[in-house]
Amino acid sequence: MTPITTTTALDRVGAPAGADVAARAEHLSKRYGAGEAVVTALDDVSVGLDRGRFTAIMGPSGSGKSTLLHLLAGLDRPTSGTVHLGDTEITALRDKALTTLRRDRIGFIFQSFNLLPTMTAAENIVLPMRIAGRRPDPHWVASIVETVGLTGRLGHRPSQLSGGQQQRVAAARALASRPEIVFADEPTGALDSRSGSELLQFLRTAVDDLGQTVVMVTHDPAAASYADRVLFLADGHLVDEMLAPSADDVLDYMKHLGD
Repeated sequence: MTPITTTTALDRVGAPAGADVAARAEHLSKRYGAGEAVVTALDDVSVGLDRGRFTAIMGPSGSGKSTLLHLLAGLDRPTSGTVHLGDTEITALRDKALTTLRRDRIGFIFQSFNLLPTMTAAENIVLPMRIAGRRPDPHWVASIVETVGLTGRLGHRPSQLSGGQQQRVAAARALASRPEIVFADEPTGALDSRSGSELLQFLRTAVDDLGQTVVMVTHDPAAASYADRVLFLADGHLVDEMLAPSADDVLDYMKHLGD
């Protein structure tokens, strides 16, 4: 499929960093290996991510969607191109500064919950702030806990929680520090359909009611339908986008993406 540079993507990238754009990538590429063995995971991708919106990233296996998310989140460094979080070019930061930025300004939700088994749900939620030496805002944390539906489970350890409840603890932890942006990598992959729907509704509510910015990689059209915007990748290229997606529209598009 021939790469498509959407007008929306160009407008977001071309605009100066400001209140409307939470993060942006410019001419982002990632290659592994060298010579004849080189593998291009991402090829000259430019895109902007709106503040206060829910963006999903989709594509076939090997399309570069997880690579894009990891580069945007500062979990990996590109071969070429730049990534900005707000006004900060994170690709120019040294490792220590990048680690601090990820801790203070970015939230992460992964397929694995990454909860400490000896700590309660409440302790897991505020742990990153405790490590950073910051005092949690009790009113903000309480609003997140209420939104995610964990008020009665805060004293329980992970082994006493269902998989869906553990993932909601992980989601609450990602939002507890008021990050500028939350990156979620296949967050429903280890959940049953009911638990997955509850988590996605929480992310949707976090955007609508708490003003959060969420970027999620998913392979599931139903999960993508919770987003405001879906970015489609194929063979390392950004090829298209869809606004106000429905599950049926995303599924139909994905069927033809490799044509």
